[in-house]
Amino acid sequence: MARLLIRALETLGHEVCIASEMRSFMRSPDMRDAFEANKAEAAREIERIADEHSGPVAPDLWFTYHPYYKAPDLLGPALARHFGNPLINAEASYSSRRNIGTWETSQEFLLDSLKSAAVNLCFTRRDLDGLKSAVPEARVELIAPFIDSTPYLQRIPSPEPGRLVTVAMMRPGDKLSSYRALAESLNLIKHLPWTLSIAGDGECRQKVEQAFAALDTKRIEWRGALPEGEIAELLSRGSIFVWPGHGEAYGLAYLEAQAAGLPVVAEAIAGVPEVVEHDRTGLLTPPGDRTAFAEAIGRLLADNSYRARLAREARIFATEERSITGAAESLRRILETYVR
Repeated sequence: MARLLIRALETLGHEVCIASEMRSFMRSPDMRDAFEANKAEAAREIERIADEHSGPVAPDLWFTYHPYYKAPDLLGPALARHFGNPLINAEASYSSRRNIGTWETSQEFLLDSLKSAAVNLCFTRRDLDGLKSAVPEARVELIAPFIDSTPYLQRIPSPEPGRLVTVAMMRPGDKLSSYRALAESLNLIKHLPWTLSIAGDGECRQKVEQAFAALDTKRIEWRGALPEGEIAELLSRGSIFVWPGHGEAYGLAYLEAQAAGLPVVAEAIAGVPEVVEHDRTGLLTPPGDRTAFAEAIGRLLADNSYRARLAREARIFATEERSITGAAESLRRILETYVR
């Protein structure tokens, strides 16, 4: 999404400069020493950037992507004040449940950033409501998640009957949980004619394979990590995109699948409903309900005309309503409103 935002801004004629490669990430709340080291590094970076961008090359705006309790923005507010420039945050999130240990201190920096920002861009209603609850005076705007659909529009959808597709990294936590949920659901519909292509890899590859061990190996195609072009080709031959989506902020893979002409089966969880419209571009099932998920897949496998209708709407939704061009226009309006 950060790369897409850069492209959208460049579409509007702005020059985007990556000002710093500093990483403030803190995996656990007990990393006090790491946080102090981050602050010391940030002080040096602020001094460097202020010197490097002084004079005629001074920036007009500071733009921060995804500050949150594990990765606070230790640069933006200070540099925006130094240059007298507006600050914009995109996809910031705040959770009072994370006010523990060092994360509580990092969220103090986050609150400062939210308050001082000219505007905070939110990609989900959930994040917007969270920011407004934490900082009622914060200026917030909702901008729908979007993609560049070009690679997917270059291919004509040629769905193979019964071909299910999943595209996801194999990481601990929510990704592994989704893979396990998918395997359990597919185990309930072994009597139906389907095959599953999985594009993705990662440190949990062995655990993911174990989750699917009860299924006929001939039904599972392990494609590994693929470049964008090969993912677009894989999706163009799929019939249904299946991914529960546990913990997804929203999931750009859903939009990419829909741009390729695949209806989606996912859980109505986290930010998934922001990118999949139930009974229009796919089917959303109750969180954690393996039977409902399996039945949704079965419904689309059995009713090709219904599947085809959802597929058509999915392609329109992702390529027209969630396009990078539309996002650029939304950004133009927001900038004209909040940045003088």
